[in-house]
Amino acid sequence: FFVALMAQRLTYRRRCSYRTKSNHVRKSMTPGGKLSLHYVGKKGTNPKCGDCGNDIIGVPALRPREYHGISKRKKTVSRAYGGSRCGGCVRLRIVRAFLIEEQKIVKKVLQEQSKKEKKDKTAK
Repeated sequence: FFVALMAQRLTYRRRCSYRTKSNHVRKSMTPGGKLSLHYVGKKGTNPKCGDCGNDIIGVPALRPREYHGISKRKKTVSRAYGGSRCGGCVRLRIVRAFLIEEQKIVKKVLQEQSKKEKKDKTAK
């Protein structure tokens, strides 16, 4: 005696009846042996560096509203431009600023030397 069981049919539990990104479901068996649908939320994406666009390491990938619920220290990294720029870009900014300042000093020294030479020429 063979009994063929039909697969249980499931319908969406919410109003949207299309298989969209925001309407993603997973089948789940209840303790009573019934199949039901569990809605799966969208995955969060990592915050990106404003300069290069790479992921910022150390900040969790969450949905925008979920950042509201976590503490500030989990949303940032403890350095200059913490949760906004990645470490490599911060290093580049620091080196660039240092080199620009060095160049200004060199320029100033060269101007002073040229003034001195002009004075020496006019004195002779």
